[in-house]
Amino acid sequence: MEKQSKKHVAEYEFSIGFRLTHWIRALAIVVLVVSGLYIAYVFQSSEVVGEPINFMNAKWRFVHLVAGFLMIGALIFKTYLFIFDSLSKKERVSVADFINPKVWIAQIKYYIFMGPHPHLKGVYNPLQFIAYILFYVTAFVICLTGLVLYIHVYHDGLGGALYGLLRPFEVWMGGLANVREIHHIAMDVIIVFVVAHVYMAVFNAIKGKDGAMDAIVSGYKFPSEEH
Repeated sequence: MEKQSKKHVAEYEFSIGFRLTHWIRALAIVVLVVSGLYIAYVFQSSEVVGEPINFMNAKWRFVHLVAGFLMIGALIFKTYLFIFDSLSKKERVSVADFINPKVWIAQIKYYIFMGPHPHLKGVYNPLQFIAYILFYVTAFVICLTGLVLYIHVYHDGLGGALYGLLRPFEVWMGGLANVREIHHIAMDVIIVFVVAHVYMAVFNAIKGKDGAMDAIVSGYKFPSEEH
């Protein structure tokens, strides 16, 4: 006798704003890693010509700045969505799962193949929630340190306007050299997070069989009726 397959139902998981900011951040992180690596350790030399036109470092720095401000904008908008957007209520409700020890235990059992996936009130399980908290704290740090470095290169316009506001943070971090070091460490943390995030997304999509990865593209997840 054939085993009856579980019936899956469509459930709207992520809003268009959530998905848009997710992919903007993803693109910005890739560009920031590559361009930041060049700025720190030059791996490409420009063609030697007689005219002063191949400002390779300046070009890479420009790309880095554009991606950086894109990242800042996406983070600000995502923060707004998390606090005020009605469709983001499921994210806010995840706090209830985060502080529930029973959900923690059940989730760990699920990851080590010792139990079913726990029923969640929100969209994030406790491990996801704490990982995202770490990501956003780190993203705030890397944006803050990036702006401190920015004001020491561009003294007019926005750089000049932010100079007085950001100088105390530079002093608090122990000087410009320390700011740069913290900036690099924060990016290392984000790289580790991205690798773990992709792995866990694939893991949940394969083990859960509910279209978990599809949701970040279409917005819809397909949990079983039992779940």
